[in-house]
Amino acid sequence: MRIVIAGAGEVGTHLAKMLSQSEHEIILIDTEVERLTPIDSSIDVLTYEGSATSLNILKEALKNNTDLFIAVAHYEDTNISASILAKKLGAKKVIARVDNMEYLERNNKEFFRSIGVDHMIYPELIAAKEVISLLKETGTTEFMDFAGGLLSLFVQKLEKNAPVLNKRIEEVSNTLGPIEYRAVAIKRHEHTIIPRGKEEFLDGDLAFVISTREGIADMMKFSGKKNVEAKSIMILGGSRVGRHIAQKLQNYCQVKLIDYDLEKCRDLAEDLEDTLVINGDGRDGDLLAEEGLQNMDAFVAVTGNSETNILSCLLAKKIGVMKTIAEVENMEYINLAENSGIDTIINKKIATASRIFRHTMNPNVTQVKMMTGTDAEVIEYNVPEGALITSGPLKLIDFPRDAIVGGGIRKYKPYIATGDTLIQAGDKVVVFALPSAFDKLNKFFTGDRK
Repeated sequence: MRIVIAGAGEVGTHLAKMLSQSEHEIILIDTEVERLTPIDSSIDVLTYEGSATSLNILKEALKNNTDLFIAVAHYEDTNISASILAKKLGAKKVIARVDNMEYLERNNKEFFRSIGVDHMIYPELIAAKEVISLLKETGTTEFMDFAGGLLSLFVQKLEKNAPVLNKRIEEVSNTLGPIEYRAVAIKRHEHTIIPRGKEEFLDGDLAFVISTREGIADMMKFSGKKNVEAKSIMILGGSRVGRHIAQKLQNYCQVKLIDYDLEKCRDLAEDLEDTLVINGDGRDGDLLAEEGLQNMDAFVAVTGNSETNILSCLLAKKIGVMKTIAEVENMEYINLAENSGIDTIINKKIATASRIFRHTMNPNVTQVKMMTGTDAEVIEYNVPEGALITSGPLKLIDFPRDAIVGGGIRKYKPYIATGDTLIQAGDKVVVFALPSAFDKLNKFFTGDRK
């Protein structure tokens, strides 16, 4: 696939690095040579210095049948203009990053499609939705639903109280009777493992588990976690992410939002009628205590400063808050933050890249999510007629060892996959994959094999 990315900021750079691991031709455009030089020297991309709204540059970049144009420059108007021009110049599919909720209204989306913008991505809204789903599932670090919740992915930090510690995967499976959940990956330190039956769970592991609804209670018991929906929430930071979270939750929960900017607080207080908005410095532990942090079910830190978010979440965790979520945009801090005791890390770049990445994959992909702190992804496929994966039991079809089928849905009934499972055409299946497996997976989910 030939992909042109306009904007070598954090999202564009992350996308280019991620997409370069597959067999794509990547072209990157940016006005700043300082952004392009380190990318040009470290990954296999073609770069153009200049504006993504320059007709000459776009004509040159798009001249060879471009499959996908992605506009993720800093300014929304640049992205919209570049996307419209790219479509007129022959790009098959166009995606633009936007910062305006109005554009995402149904009628307006139809208008933008009519002028050439196929899809719009709003990173702050994506991040806010992730936080909201996590606040409903406090027993997990990350969470993803498939087929309306018939199957779910849970990511759980295993601590000293977890009954599963020092047990092999096959031991855990043997105690369950009918298999209702399965560990599909383990992150240990900075390495992600696709586990086999002999692999043991160790203290500090992040376990990635696919579960049916019936398996959730047992899975929580084995990991030593409790799942309680958060009803009282403190948000640090009146950013777009913080505002969206408060807007969605204020009618159902007790929400307090703290920001140091007085004018922003006045604006937030007018917009968020059922949220208590507090002007103050979220780094002040005394202020947080005065506002009842110790009585909160959840603490969400989404200021523009990763260090502030990490430190405030550590304070909240220390005084007993059940669920802590920190926005960490500095990629170098993610592993540090995960290992410090914070429950969940969110990152707009990763969340946005996951949404865009789906458009570069096999047409039978229906969902994809890049897991924070790893290069691994969870991918949901529709299995077409004649797909190689239907040719025999999973243990006999030479499925990539750097990927694993966690489970599937057949005629609205979920199942957990084992080596003896025979996948059928029409199933939806959930696959956990490392980057080295991405290209290999395509041949298993392409119909009409010869």
